[in-house]
Amino acid sequence: MAKIAGIDLGTTFSAISRLNDMDRPEVIPNADGERITSSSLYFDENKKIDVGAEALNGRKVDASRSVRWIKAHMGDADHRTSIDGKEYTPAELSALILKKLHQDAIPQVGEITDVVISVPANFGEVARKATMDAGKIAGLNVIGIVNEPTAAALYYAITHEIAGRMMVFDLGGGTFDVSVANVAGQGIDIVTSCGAPDLGGSHFDQKLLEYFEKKYKEETGGEMYSTPEERAEFEDYAEEAKKSLSKKETFKFRLKGEGGTVRGEITRSEFESLISSDIARIEMLIETVLDEAELEASDVEKVLLAGGSSRIPAVQRLLKEMFGYEPTLAGNVDECVSLGAALYAGLRLGKVDMPLGEVCNASYGTTCMAIDEVLEKDVPTNDILIKKNSKIPCEVSKTYFTRYAGQEVINGKVTQGESSDPDLVQIRAEGSLKLPSDLPQGTPIDITYSYDKDQRMNCIFEHKDSRTKLVVNLDIESGSSTSETIEDQQAKIEDLIID
Repeated sequence: MAKIAGIDLGTTFSAISRLNDMDRPEVIPNADGERITSSSLYFDENKKIDVGAEALNGRKVDASRSVRWIKAHMGDADHRTSIDGKEYTPAELSALILKKLHQDAIPQVGEITDVVISVPANFGEVARKATMDAGKIAGLNVIGIVNEPTAAALYYAITHEIAGRMMVFDLGGGTFDVSVANVAGQGIDIVTSCGAPDLGGSHFDQKLLEYFEKKYKEETGGEMYSTPEERAEFEDYAEEAKKSLSKKETFKFRLKGEGGTVRGEITRSEFESLISSDIARIEMLIETVLDEAELEASDVEKVLLAGGSSRIPAVQRLLKEMFGYEPTLAGNVDECVSLGAALYAGLRLGKVDMPLGEVCNASYGTTCMAIDEVLEKDVPTNDILIKKNSKIPCEVSKTYFTRYAGQEVINGKVTQGESSDPDLVQIRAEGSLKLPSDLPQGTPIDITYSYDKDQRMNCIFEHKDSRTKLVVNLDIESGSSTSETIEDQQAKIEDLIID
């Protein structure tokens, strides 16, 4: 029987869940019996790699051999981590985390045949491709990816029989997503999503660390630490303080550095003041997603929590103030995304019966010349083909025309953004379509954008009469892995011993 799993590949913690013989999701603990695994790596001198809690501690011994928060760089073609003369991409390092999760799961459930990996809803095309690559490099059969808030909504809907108009609030270790969904007995319909790739628990920890550094400097005139290894100790201490302040009103701290020991106390209200700009940003993103869904806060029947940082009292208080009721906490917020990803894997393979409607997370278009009726002349314009929140999978085709006789090249640009002004959108990829030299002015050029259920896009610029075609591949243009390099990347990490 096929073994199906869902993986939450998180910024700070990761988890793997399987779909059992009753088609219900279950978390698979790691080899140490822990239900979540730190997304940390530590390379020792003998090709042995620690993944998890030991790796997190390893950075206090030799920070140069430690890797943390690699998800923040997923899809960045220029980011490399150099250890022992070898350079690793974010996808390769993420593959080691995935390999560890799979390795620990096998003795408990057997070989896993199919997996779905979750990604933030705000992840772009290249980061999605890199995540799928990471799974393939780890030797997994990746049948798809799923947005993290969508996975959480699926988990809540199926296991807790929640229905109505929902908002999924997912605040994790490094990213934030918020989605609006309509959940009914016959399925889940995602209305819209938005979020931030740089907002989460690790950023709150950083604010506390800066607070401790300032206090220490004021008391002693010296620095609290002088090496990356010493800094790692204080990073963990800041995280401990954050967690404590979610349970108690005060945290008594003791900071031991080069200038002696400093003792003091920080209150919950002081911590909330430190992260007030982040809370304001969260509120703004919630208002944005409500505006996009054309809803008032009173229209939302339940707010569903996901992500460990959703436990913070200031966060829960904000949600209660905005919506007028307590957010719904059903189960462990650290686990619901991986559990939902397992359910989504079952849905993709026909083992779970709940229709799911997902939407495009951004608008995609192309640049062209269009008549400005005020100026009465042609001006550069960004023309949107696929609008944000379009139901996916979808495909849109549109015909454009050459500007002058004998035009031999079309510069095919794929843009992302909501504006018609080319200067206010991002160019995600581009290429040149070469045309026959004798074409008349106004020759039709067809552009087709298709967006699949994994939120990955294919873009074709085509002159049909000459059968000339340009396929603009967002993956290749951005430098991420191609199918030809996966085997090389697998070989690169094959001789590394994961513990």
